[in-house]
Amino acid sequence: MTLIYLVRHGETDWNREHRIQGSTDIALNDTGRDQAATTGELLSTRAWDGVYASPLSRAYETGAIIARRLGLPEPGVVPEVAERRYGEAEGLTGDEIDARFPGDTPVPGRETREEVAARTIPALVALAEQHPGESIVVVSHGGVIRTVLMEVAPEAPFEPIRNGSVHSFRHTDGTLDLVAFDDPIEVRSLDCASDDIEDQNAVESRESLV
Repeated sequence: MTLIYLVRHGETDWNREHRIQGSTDIALNDTGRDQAATTGELLSTRAWDGVYASPLSRAYETGAIIARRLGLPEPGVVPEVAERRYGEAEGLTGDEIDARFPGDTPVPGRETREEVAARTIPALVALAEQHPGESIVVVSHGGVIRTVLMEVAPEAPFEPIRNGSVHSFRHTDGTLDLVAFDDPIEVRSLDCASDDIEDQNAVESRESLV
């Protein structure tokens, strides 16, 4: 059995402005770096065997901050856990999306949930198989974490995925199972977390884009 702890990256200015990021490479802001440091401190209460991250800078820098706190090498890069691509919606706020793509209007270039799952789940399984019996941290994105939850734990409540939050999964015999949404290790971080994902990332509150 391998334990995988998925962490959402820290805050960026686009999070704060409620803009959809997707594959656009937006760096952490100072609040995001503080969130990453807090998450690293929380994770330091347990033993870890590796840190991995999406190649997008907001996730990689979050992973690097965590890895330094854990005394581990720089994160390994896992391209498959990069954020969902939102095509022409990237950079827009919720109101701008509604104006440009009203109702169920398709968004050109948007990656489907099924496509995200098809690249992300196998990559996490392969990563787990490289670390049998170990515990690893993988820093990713809200859209990716939501997709994993919808695939492996569809009964889980649709609750906010906060910047810096931690969600634990168990890998056994080629499958992933949810251990805890907002793992108890993360409870102490809520006071420093920013607003929930409906405010941080407009796309998660718009069902036609989810």
